[in-house]
Amino acid sequence: MLTTPTRRRRAATILTLAATLALAAPMAEARPGGSSGGMGSRGSRTYAPPSATTTAPTTAAPIQRSQTQPGPAMGNPGMNPAAAQRPRFGGGFMAGLLGAGLLGALLGGGFFGGLGGIASFIGLMLQVGLVVLLVAFAVRWFRRRQGAPAAAGHARSELSGNGTGPNSMGGGNAGPMGGGLGGGIGGMGRGPTPVQPVQARPVQIGPGDFESFEIALKGVQEAYGREDVASLRNLATPEMAGYFIEELRANEAKGVVNRISDVKLLQGDLSESWGEGNSEYATVAMRYAIKDVTVERRTDRVVATGEPEAVELWTFVRERGGRWVLSAIQQGR
Repeated sequence: MLTTPTRRRRAATILTLAATLALAAPMAEARPGGSSGGMGSRGSRTYAPPSATTTAPTTAAPIQRSQTQPGPAMGNPGMNPAAAQRPRFGGGFMAGLLGAGLLGALLGGGFFGGLGGIASFIGLMLQVGLVVLLVAFAVRWFRRRQGAPAAAGHARSELSGNGTGPNSMGGGNAGPMGGGLGGGIGGMGRGPTPVQPVQARPVQIGPGDFESFEIALKGVQEAYGREDVASLRNLATPEMAGYFIEELRANEAKGVVNRISDVKLLQGDLSESWGEGNSEYATVAMRYAIKDVTVERRTDRVVATGEPEAVELWTFVRERGGRWVLSAIQQGR
């Protein structure tokens, strides 16, 4: 049985511990993109996981914030987005009509309701035949409507004199099927040309590129800690700079500031590199040390501290012959 003084001492101990925990700075990942999981764009690979590396052997956090929308090259290669959104004729309406007719026949109703036995069965067959004919007619009519704009567009291209048709000065070939009338008929038969997936090409990454990535790591972190918007816009894509500015404004609204210093790369390796069109991408896994502290603006009181080390995958992009800028950050798991 505990005595009253013992209970009081225990209660005082518990209250002291609770106060200590309340005053202690919580752990928070306040560095750029630290709490987002993944944000930015990686071209056609935005929603595909980066390849595992020695530095980041597990799957990186997926991109959750991006201006790149999933498209045919990412989700369903070869699918025309307009065709994917276009309602299919004969899908819901015709299926419902056929279902209603069959149900009516089974219950003695439908188009030829009121009959029984053999008459009802014959009525059912007539209904099915009628629906099949209507669907076939509608599909043929719809295909003709689809093909007409393609043929008209081809004719306008031939007459425009832009140097791409077979009748132009260049004498080029309009496509795999050839130009002229044959190309027009082929367009009517095939309908709209499917959107092809993005073709990636290999990109070589050398020591100079790795040096640029390390400089960018330190530059972005330190500019974020200084709330230097101009430097962030110079070091990152407009999309990423916009995300950083949103985070800085949120900190300002809360009356806090994120102080970042002593950024040092500990280990890094290349996850993947590729080119798309005139752009080149490189995703790099980096483990780095960082001093990450969030303080109150007015009092400089520490309200949160970050982990002393972080593992992240940074994706950089550049135009051919240009410089690398940050285009995405994903947290390592």
